[in-house]
Amino acid sequence: MSANAQTSTQGGTFQVSRPPQAIEVEGARVHNLQDISLRIPLNRLVGIAGVSGSGKSSLALGVLYAEGSRRYLDALSTYTRRRMTQAERPQVDAVRFLPPALALRQRPGVGGMRSTFGTSTELLNVLRLMFSRLASHRCPNGHYVEPTMKVAAEIPIVCPVCGAQVSPPSAEELAFNSLGACPACQGTGTIHEVDDAALVPDESMTIDQGAVVPWRTFGFNVQPDIVREFGVRIDVPFRELTDREREIVFNGPEEKKHITITSVKGVHELDFTFRNARLTVTKELDRASDDKRLAKVSKFLIERTCPDCGGSRLSPAARAPRIQGRNLAEVTAWSLRQILDWAPGVPEALPEDMRPMARNLVDALADMGRRLMQLGLGYLTLDRSSASLSTGERQRSQLSRAVRNETTGVLYVLDEPSTGLHPANIEGLIGVMRDLMAAGNSVVFVDHDVRVLKAADYFIEMGPGAGRLGGRVIAQGSPAQIEAAPDSRIAGFLHGSERVLVRRRQTLPKVGGDGWIRMETGPIHTVHPLNVAIPRGRMTAVTGVSGSGKTTMVLESLLPALEAAGEGRRLPEHVTGVEPSGIERVRLVDSSPIGINVRSTVATYSSVMDMLRKAFASTDHARERGLKLSDFSYNTGSLRCPQCDGTGQISLDVQFLPDVTITCPVCRGSRYKSEAGDITLSTSAHPAPMSLPELLDMDVSQARDAFSGDGRGLFGRIHKSLATLCDLGLGYLKLGEDTPSLSGGEAQRLKLSNELGKRQSSTLFILDEPTTGLHPLDVRTLIGVLQRLVDGGATVVFIEHDLDMIANADYVIDMGPGGGQEGGRIVDSGSPDRLVRDGSGLTARYLAEHLSQQD
Repeated sequence: MSANAQTSTQGGTFQVSRPPQAIEVEGARVHNLQDISLRIPLNRLVGIAGVSGSGKSSLALGVLYAEGSRRYLDALSTYTRRRMTQAERPQVDAVRFLPPALALRQRPGVGGMRSTFGTSTELLNVLRLMFSRLASHRCPNGHYVEPTMKVAAEIPIVCPVCGAQVSPPSAEELAFNSLGACPACQGTGTIHEVDDAALVPDESMTIDQGAVVPWRTFGFNVQPDIVREFGVRIDVPFRELTDREREIVFNGPEEKKHITITSVKGVHELDFTFRNARLTVTKELDRASDDKRLAKVSKFLIERTCPDCGGSRLSPAARAPRIQGRNLAEVTAWSLRQILDWAPGVPEALPEDMRPMARNLVDALADMGRRLMQLGLGYLTLDRSSASLSTGERQRSQLSRAVRNETTGVLYVLDEPSTGLHPANIEGLIGVMRDLMAAGNSVVFVDHDVRVLKAADYFIEMGPGAGRLGGRVIAQGSPAQIEAAPDSRIAGFLHGSERVLVRRRQTLPKVGGDGWIRMETGPIHTVHPLNVAIPRGRMTAVTGVSGSGKTTMVLESLLPALEAAGEGRRLPEHVTGVEPSGIERVRLVDSSPIGINVRSTVATYSSVMDMLRKAFASTDHARERGLKLSDFSYNTGSLRCPQCDGTGQISLDVQFLPDVTITCPVCRGSRYKSEAGDITLSTSAHPAPMSLPELLDMDVSQARDAFSGDGRGLFGRIHKSLATLCDLGLGYLKLGEDTPSLSGGEAQRLKLSNELGKRQSSTLFILDEPTTGLHPLDVRTLIGVLQRLVDGGATVVFIEHDLDMIANADYVIDMGPGGGQEGGRIVDSGSPDRLVRDGSGLTARYLAEHLSQQD
């Protein structure tokens, strides 16, 4: 049928328009997109690929999602829009036939301390209804009444044993974020207690010397003078104080004392109230309104499970109702898989008239849980804190909610949905994306995992390079068409002609020798007691299906244990022993954003900016004008643009429309006054004069070339730093690009930039899923970067699912065999070749298949 067809009826003919078949984009110029125009099929599964920085996310999120969500919000009333965060209009000439858009981002927000897996997925809402309506309820005298339809009908219930009236709780009264909260911990499940050992860590010091650390930390410098008025000696080692003196320091009364203090202004007589060491900490905890203050106080605290509720967060009344002898706290401590196995048996144990209602609730629970199971999250317990979930787990939880909402006609934009997924979980992800499409939606996803890309109905490849060398569509069509496209950089990975490359692995230290970092742990979460050995000076991959215990073993055990050992502090409670084997420094390199605003740039973070400022301050032009190093700072210097205050942009308040951020009209985004353009320098490789604003507008590779061939002086150091960024695959980034806007993978590699080229024999680097957002070609660059760290003597441990990374490790620790209660053990360890030969876990199976494609 043509787009416009004639249809006959008794009353004549009318024209039928064929529904649009594709989104049409014209002239997209967001970030590095090169004025591109293309058609994106609707109601299809569309994959976008390309090397890091090629423009994938700019097209998917910066154009499709930004414009789709903006148009949807424009349909709302002015009053409503004023109370919502709104996106500005993307730089694009036209976008036609675009549905309302929803995005599932690579780094979804982390829930607050009251958010759990159960609350974030809304599974807990259904369970609370079940325990409110279907449970046996307790009378005031402790007798239990059998389940009855009277609860739902709101008919008064009388205890058959004692005749007391029973008041069944509502679902709201079973919520730990509301009326059902434990009064001891206010529904958080944990309490904080002051750690006396941290208050006075060194008893050889006197109080005068600062033995009581909280007084020193929080600026209570007169407390030693006050405590002396209580008869406490402040000039003897703390260990020599009597029990009475120690009791006053730790728990003395809040009494005013008259003291005499001497300062540079003379002698003063004042009245001060005494604040003992414990009270100092608890008062500061009450005032801790941000993460920085909380971190400062937490050094003096021990966090432990609330003894009243056992960590369940629920009050005694909320824990009273029972279904088949189980209360709500017990059931939420189960894994999702256990709950879904238990729930179908609930209706049959109830009176006949209650079963239809019970089946409805159980069906709702099963439908919500099925999507989560399909995404490999069946191992998670409903009481698991949202903050403890990995990025991939949070993203998949969001994805399951999107499918469950049964929307139609929506464009879903997924950013790296395979993040955190073991190869064994990929099929479930693909199935859920197909479910979204089957409901009449369109799905566009950005990913690098070849197995996910192969599942696409249609494919768009951006490139050919990154930054100014990218931003173009180099191939599009079905996966088969992409495989045949001459300009494609992913084609070889799709059809297998691009062979697997494996570095020359290092031999492992002698078993039982000194070259191993060792750690022993007791049980924690769902992880069983572990005996871990990691070869020093090698590259180790920690693998396993989602929820198998990788994060717990590395980030919650190894990292804090080595840090504590290095600082002489107490080990984490569940770690029973650690042997650092010479490791003195532990560096976590994760994908969290760098900086909080546009004032942090690639140049400032890499310390190149400091060297550039020094270079310009030493020019004849600068000396003639009396300009010093500080004048060249765009944050505080005299040359910064006064209009935008050195940010390069300004925000316009247009009231009920979204604020519009525009390039500063005065400095045109350079961050500097026009006078900064008059101070220039030249290099042997770039004899044409360059100003500092011009350099910041260059990408890293252009600036590197400009400073090449200038020896070992300042120019040589600048060239070396820029060359390091290029070696990290970041040559396409502009020096003036703000760091909070970088992707997770870019942020991770930038954090490594200051570590390369140093001797690192006593340093352990820990990387959490470093391949997030990386094209297979970028993964090879990353492996080269990690090799340089190992060449410098470093020990590298990374949590990873990418098979190229695992194949290139010297040693592999595979956790499993499953997730949650079915995991938490080391199932395989050894070199990749040994795992392929003798391994029994899922990773060994997929790794064997992957290495069969090796050259």
